[in-house]
Order: sequence, then structure tokens, then C-alpha cells
Amino acid sequence: MFKIAITGKGGVGKTTLASLLAHLYAQDGYTVIAIDADPDANLASALGFSPAEAAQITPIAEMSDLIEERTGAKPGTFGGIFKMNPRVDDIPERFAAVHGNVRLLVMGTVRKGGAGCVCPENTLLKTLVTHLLLRPKEVVILDMEAGIEHLGRATAQAVDALIVVVEPGQRSFQTASVIEGLAQDIGIPHVYVVGCKVRNDDDRSLIANGVGGLPVLGYLSYDPAIIDADIRGVGVLEAGGSVIEEAKAIQAALDARIGKKT
Repeated sequence: MFKIAITGKGGVGKTTLASLLAHLYAQDGYTVIAIDADPDANLASALGFSPAEAAQITPIAEMSDLIEERTGAKPGTFGGIFKMNPRVDDIPERFAAVHGNVRLLVMGTVRKGGAGCVCPENTLLKTLVTHLLLRPKEVVILDMEAGIEHLGRATAQAVDALIVVVEPGQRSFQTASVIEGLAQDIGIPHVYVVGCKVRNDDDRSLIANGVGGLPVLGYLSYDPAIIDADIRGVGVLEAGGSVIEEAKAIQAALDARIGKKT
């Protein structure tokens, strides 16, 4: 099944794309796990969880008892002895929140010692992401921050596609270039671009030229319906608007690139 990682500069629309692809693959009959690996976690609301439902979701990084049980060390400890390969196989079934036919896991973030720390929390999160990407029976949509910190060489070949979401602008293009280099370093085979918040053909041309040789899967238009959905606290799919058909075209382009899986 497809394993898709989505990244890009903050605020470009990657969570919008992640939520749309998750719902579209679920509508096609796939079992879908959406992973919110962005510290600014808002994939739940984009998927259509109500504010009250989203507030009830506890990020894995904040499950202190679970972290200590699986790693043998309390969260927040550094330099001690703990299990580097903790058990994670039961976590998706036990702790995923469900909306429609999409299951959501919120990773959370390690707030002490830096994002790259060798600590129980990070060890559990990275082991869980690796496990999910290597499981054969689900489509996995991984919504990441502006980088690929949750991925490593052990999982790079399991990622069918890394999608870098960009908006019309040089800072977004610079971020895409950095991410492309990191992806090459760890061996991710397929890196694509999706343009978001586009207003016209000039924006599309700017993006196509600004991302160098990276293939562009498609574009999501600037759509007031998405902003209105955020204000009303409803999911992107419920907002309707032009982005739904555009997301279907992106899904079709992605399927054609990496091969429709059954």
C-alpha cells in the first residue's frame, strides 16, 4: 500500500493536502492511517474532527506511562539506559482516533533537549513511524514539519513518495530545495511537488520554474472555502470548493507515477 510523506514550509497547505489525500484513498476502499508528525498539530481539524474531539486526542509523545512501559525510562531523561527498539505494533489499534474511514495518530513533539535528542520519547516516536511505514496493509499519509526528521535510511525505501508542498514564493522554493537534498541523502526514491494557494496561471508558472527539475503533480487553488472551513471548525472535505477536484487530479497523477496498488 502507498506510503506518502508530505512536507513543506509552515503554512503552505500541506495539512490541507494530507487530509484530502487521506479521505480520497479511504473513499477508494483503502485502510488509511494519517500521521500528524508536525509539532503544530492540526491535521485532526482538517480531517473533520470537531474541536471537542480533537481536544481529546493525546499525542503519543505525551503518553508518559506508555513511554516508560515500552522504553523502560521516564520521559524527559537523557543519557540513561532504555530500550532502543520498543514494542509499538499495538499502538495504532489502541490509540488511533477515527473519523469516517481514516485513523489518525498524533505524534506530538519532544519539548526538552532538542528535536534530535536521544531520549525515550524520540525513540518511541521514530520506532512507531518506522513500523507504520513498513506495515504492508495500509495507506499511510505522513504530515510532517518543514523537514524529514521523522524519516531515516531504514525507512526511506518504504516511502513511495515524498511530496513537498510549495506556495508561490522564493522562501517556499528554498525550503523545497533543502528538503530535496535531504531526501537524496537518505535515499528517498521519489520526490514530487504540489503547488498550493495558486491564484492564476502566473502562479503555476512561477512554481513550475521555481522548483527546478522536481516533477509537479498538480496544484491546489487559493480557495476561500478552505478558510471558511477553518473558521467554522469543519474538515477540508466538507468545505467543498475547487480543491476537491484538484486533489483528485493530484491523486491520479500520483497513482500514475508510483503505480496504482491493490
